[in-house]
Amino acid sequence: MEMIAMYLVAIVAVAVVVFMLIKKMDIKISLFMIGILLMYVALIMGKPIAFSDFASSGVTWLDPFKAVGDQFVETLTSAGFIMLILGGYTAYMSKIGANEVTVSVLSKPLGRIKSSYVLVPVTFLLGNLLSLVVPSASNLSIILLATLFPVLRQAGMSTLSAAAVVATSATVMPTPLGSDNVAIAAELAETARFAGITASEYVFRYHVLVSIPTLLAMAVAHYFWQRFMDRRDARLGRATTMGDEDIELASVGQVTGGALYRAVYAILPLLPIIMLLVVFAVTSITGLQISISVQLASILSFVVAIACEFVRTRDARATLAGTESFFTGMGGAMPVVALLVAASVFVVGLQSIGLIDALQSAMTGIQGGNLGFVLPLILVALSALIVILSGSGTALFFAMVPLMVPLAAAAGINVLAISVPMSLAGNLLRQISPVAGVIMIVSGTVRRSPFEIIRRTCVPMITGVVVMFVLSMAVFLPMGAA
Repeated sequence: MEMIAMYLVAIVAVAVVVFMLIKKMDIKISLFMIGILLMYVALIMGKPIAFSDFASSGVTWLDPFKAVGDQFVETLTSAGFIMLILGGYTAYMSKIGANEVTVSVLSKPLGRIKSSYVLVPVTFLLGNLLSLVVPSASNLSIILLATLFPVLRQAGMSTLSAAAVVATSATVMPTPLGSDNVAIAAELAETARFAGITASEYVFRYHVLVSIPTLLAMAVAHYFWQRFMDRRDARLGRATTMGDEDIELASVGQVTGGALYRAVYAILPLLPIIMLLVVFAVTSITGLQISISVQLASILSFVVAIACEFVRTRDARATLAGTESFFTGMGGAMPVVALLVAASVFVVGLQSIGLIDALQSAMTGIQGGNLGFVLPLILVALSALIVILSGSGTALFFAMVPLMVPLAAAAGINVLAISVPMSLAGNLLRQISPVAGVIMIVSGTVRRSPFEIIRRTCVPMITGVVVMFVLSMAVFLPMGAA
């Protein structure tokens, strides 16, 4: 009877979360409340709160709320702090105009490419590289529509092909600065096999094994699919430039300055990644024990950026005043941290009522049966459903992060076989959702239906999903359970 009640409570809790995701509602407070209620249910069932090293407040009915506070402390001193630092650095790069310089410098060579179809994979890969500088898919699409879209059209690329490339410009570029990778690395660092792993090690050792080949496969798929669709539209008599005269592009400030300024400021937004990549390469090749975390690289880059800004402006007062944007940006990143905490509280509730133990018992049949791909496939399918219906997989992904390690252990597979495909799936499938912010921005700007854009993005993105899943299973399943 207790087992039936546990499953019913868990199903209702998960159903509420899924419903809110599909309705595109902000679910942070709901995750907090549902997690707390689940902890109360566990206490009524005579079970302890499943929070590591949890010490009771002495008043049982206050313990679920104490668990929430403990989760905030734990998150803010690990993955949450890194996310705040990254939010601050990104905001400061925007404040000093470095992001615009990077986009301008990297996109300028595209004007020399005369073949519109060669531009398709090149622009797709460049757009993904620029997502390191502007991590928001929606914000990046606005910038690329204003800067690259006219260049692509002048080169002879059709409106829909150019729109599809812009819409898919932020997908699965491997970066230790990504909040999803930071969150996963923080969870892996608590396990025996990956003890102390950093976001850089997770990305450069494991993530790239799947994400880089996936990006290349999608670039090739883009080339052939856009060419096929353009020829089909021409054969059917559909105008590929219809409505171009009505397109209103957002204005982006012109980048002015000398070659030295452009070179230095183009590097600044990428400086933390360059530092991390260089240190990783040096330690891997020489065996030296050098440890530079994401937050240290970001803080060092922030100091370098301040020095560059002082040299440029020769105004100490204005330079120091501009640094306020860093701390404002940290505040702007707090909703992401709160979402991670809320998702963790929700998972603590599920663990407290015994759901994870029950799943472990249910999955024992999968172990040793050459069916290790079943759990990752189910989770990717769930991601596909939620992302396509809601346009965002962020909340679902962060809700799953604390569950990845115990679920992988329950299925007897390596946790990387879950973390990598699930994180990549959400980023890829967003571009085939008609309600995704990036699709709505692009379709609204080029005056085409979202479904016309999706017809151009679906094949490259689905190709990416298939490639990344097959690669993930081929690379990570043979590694064995963590």
